[in-house]
Amino acid sequence: MSSLLTNESSLIALTTLRSINKNLNMVQQQISTGKSVSNARDNASIWAVATVMQSDVDSFSAISDSLNLGASTVAVARGASEQVTSLLQEMKNLVVAAQEDNVDRAKIQTDVTQLTEQIDSIVGAAQFNGLNLLSGTGTVDILASLDRAADGTVTASEISIARDDISVTGGTAVTATGTITATNAILIGTPAVPVTGDTVIGGTVLEGETYSITDGTDSYYYVARSGDGVNEVAAGLAGVIGDNYTDVTVTAAADTITFSNAGAAVTFTGAVADSSTSGLAAVANIDVTTSAGATSALSAIEGFIQVGIDAAAAFGSAQKRIDIQNEFITTLSDSMKLGIGALTDTNMEEASARLQSLQVQQQLGIQTLSIANQRPQVLLGLFQ
Repeated sequence: MSSLLTNESSLIALTTLRSINKNLNMVQQQISTGKSVSNARDNASIWAVATVMQSDVDSFSAISDSLNLGASTVAVARGASEQVTSLLQEMKNLVVAAQEDNVDRAKIQTDVTQLTEQIDSIVGAAQFNGLNLLSGTGTVDILASLDRAADGTVTASEISIARDDISVTGGTAVTATGTITATNAILIGTPAVPVTGDTVIGGTVLEGETYSITDGTDSYYYVARSGDGVNEVAAGLAGVIGDNYTDVTVTAAADTITFSNAGAAVTFTGAVADSSTSGLAAVANIDVTTSAGATSALSAIEGFIQVGIDAAAAFGSAQKRIDIQNEFITTLSDSMKLGIGALTDTNMEEASARLQSLQVQQQLGIQTLSIANQRPQVLLGLFQ
């Protein structure tokens, strides 16, 4: 039935054309923005996932900056440690030369002093953006990652870099798990009248710590190495003292070190003590102007070199770890960007084909609507 008031064909054509225009606008928006899901209205669940992932990607960019800053800071410390180690090796050559009696030890000592001051200068300048890892104690935390749990909880992961104080002067005191104190002065007695003293080492002997003792004229040093305990400290000090006093023997039982010799009694006015204020603090005490001092320095210099090597190796390992983490963050960020793109980016080939199809449908819809709107005019023929 035809009606002047209600044109059913026109209404159907209009509804169809409205749907085609809606789809056409959607495809045009996808092509113009490059996004199939650009807001929550397009697809709420996909948009929510993509937004969370994008926020993590943005955070990883800041983390990469933090890692680059940390790597630069550690690189400065590593380079300075390597330079200090090189200077200590030069100092060792001077100490070796001072073992010969027919040399001018005063001039050698001048060179040693200059090298010592240069070491301290390098350590003082080894800072990046005001942070110096070669002075003071404690650790420095570098932001390394953001870890998102299944429930959405986010926690920060950090890489901790331990400071390694290798300054010669002005360093912060090294905190040991135990200090070395004396219950009374150590005496080296004769076989006929053995006079001995006891020194108690409390706690753990630490690698790089310097232990010293003096007989009132000369000081003797021993730098603890990896794995050293009370016995090794005792043997090291005994070896140095034995270069100046004959027939020195040493015993170490539990925490007690006892020295004795076959010569005249010698009183050590300074008990065995931890004389470190930093990893290389005792370098400033090197004195090769005497035979005993040169001998003591020869024993200590190997420990000092090891301190420098350990610091450089530790910072080198830390720098490598930061570089690996930075590379991982970059790879992870790229992978997440690809994932976000797969969820939200427009398939341009598909969208292009659909656009052409909808444009054809739009043209046909317009023609259909035009034909449907002409149908009421047929009724005019009935009244002629």
